Amino acid sequence: MGAHQEQTMTIDEIPVHAGPPYGTKHVVFSHGKESGPWGSKIRALAAVATAAGWALDSIDYQGMADPAARVAKLVAAGRSAAGPLVLVGSSLGGHVCTAAALQLPVRGVFLLAPAFFMPGFEALTPAVPTCPVEIVHGWHDDIVPVENTLRWARPGAARVHLLDTEHRMQAVIPELEQLFALFLARVAG
Repeated sequence: MGAHQEQTMTIDEIPVHAGPPYGTKHVVFSHGKESGPWGSKIRALAAVATAAGWALDSIDYQGMADPAARVAKLVAAGRSAAGPLVLVGSSLGGHVCTAAALQLPVRGVFLLAPAFFMPGFEALTPAVPTCPVEIVHGWHDDIVPVENTLRWARPGAARVHLLDTEHRMQAVIPELEQLFALFLARVAG
């Protein structure tokens, strides 16, 4: 999306409104460090959001290694939301969404294996926001230890789902879709 110009496109036959101005209900996705804005998990969750009547955007952070720069980009995009905003992030994107949620009025944050308390970046781990937070993490994640999620979630009593999967979560996409649909229904208001 880069410059965040308004556009409508189709991804896997899903009509997607991308970029500001955002509609009345909007989901914004943030991908991980080594993935792209429309990876398989994001496409699957985008279908769920679209079916529930949410507009979509997925921020492109490719080539941006600095987490703070990613947060600033998401906050700038999120400020265009006219109505309920939900942030969804995977891995580093989870970290980015959580930090942005501390600066934006969001309905909720849905995280997949968020990169919290990573070596060398522990001090950058954001606080738990006051909005509803739901986390899905794999027991067999060898990139972001599941213990990091539990350590982060405990003080804020964030809802955590631990699945029999690894970091990429490709084998559990149907479960991710179900959990996301329930989350959107809860925060839709």
